[in-house]
Amino acid sequence: MKEFDPIPGEAVRLGPGLRRVLAPNPSPMTYRGTNTYLLGDADLVVVDPGPDDAAHLAALTDAIGAAQVSHILVTHAHLDHSPLAARLAARTGAPVLAYGPSDAGRSAVMQDLVAQGYAGGGEGVDTRFAPDVTVGDGAVIETPAGAVHVLHTPGHMGNHICLKWGDAVFSGDLVMEWATSLVSPPDGDVSDFIASCRRLRAWGGAVLYPGHGAPVDDPAARIDWLIAHRTERRAAVLGVLSHTPTGISQITAAVYRDVDEALWPIAARNVFAQLIELVTTGEAVARPALSFEAAFSRI
Repeated sequence: MKEFDPIPGEAVRLGPGLRRVLAPNPSPMTYRGTNTYLLGDADLVVVDPGPDDAAHLAALTDAIGAAQVSHILVTHAHLDHSPLAARLAARTGAPVLAYGPSDAGRSAVMQDLVAQGYAGGGEGVDTRFAPDVTVGDGAVIETPAGAVHVLHTPGHMGNHICLKWGDAVFSGDLVMEWATSLVSPPDGDVSDFIASCRRLRAWGGAVLYPGHGAPVDDPAARIDWLIAHRTERRAAVLGVLSHTPTGISQITAAVYRDVDEALWPIAARNVFAQLIELVTTGEAVARPALSFEAAFSRI
């Protein structure tokens, strides 16, 4: 893993017309903090304003300086990415663009889970997020800083998008160099995650600029590793299952023996995502019904 320890609030130039400002919100889920990107020079596009933090707003205001902000783009509606958008929009007059609100883009499986009464998940979701303009898969956002192309990439979250600007791709939390992504139902879907990784790989781009951590200089290799990792985890979850119904905590302990036990509650959300996929494909069954509290067994 690359060394990555920038100073929060400092605008770092990554290339022509591209700067990064790190938000001061480090955590086990955000690494050093959220990366906010500024595209352009005299006219700017802001990608992922970050958390609702006064110090980060001040840092972005300083970095913007006398420039105009034409667009504010949000990759997904998590509390570490989207809440500052409204305050930055009020300050700059720029519209906020995203795929949709926090529940947009959910897979049919996850919609059914919610319709059946499942009320779990929702870790860090910005339920108040409401973009001014929605952009769909394949959209091209014309800005003074250049065209930004949109790829809908659900998996980490249903309303997740990746953005291509020239040879640079802003990958949000789908693909990162420092860690894999949380996939927590009903906001996350592991089948969608793998499909989105494959689409992103085919989309191209010389470098990925993620929501957290250092740039990914070899996107294809990293994406291939992530797909293989999820596939291995799926096989491990299936391998743990037997004809005896077993709870998620026991499955997590067996599958994630190589992970610090303090992280097992987070890992359990990924296990649940894998189990939903196995139930959907008919390889496992949940009793009495599909939920986080269910007992799972192999068919």
